[in-house]
Amino acid sequence: MTKTDARFKLTRGLSDRDLENIMRVHSVFGMLTTRVADSGDEVFVIYDASRLTLPEVRGVLEEHGIPIQ
Repeated sequence: MTKTDARFKLTRGLSDRDLENIMRVHSVFGMLTTRVADSGDEVFVIYDASRLTLPEVRGVLEEHGIPIQ
């Protein structure tokens, strides 16, 4: 396992539904940790780089409706 982290800027504040979707991101194989910055304007992700590439991580977030730039 190769743990790698990434951060993504958000395009807007998160709603309750967005937060629920962030919890669902963990069901994707290779997604280890996802959390929102205290400031509320970024999402931090730790993922297994031996399973996912950065573009795939971005795609997972977008598929789950997370409003990233």
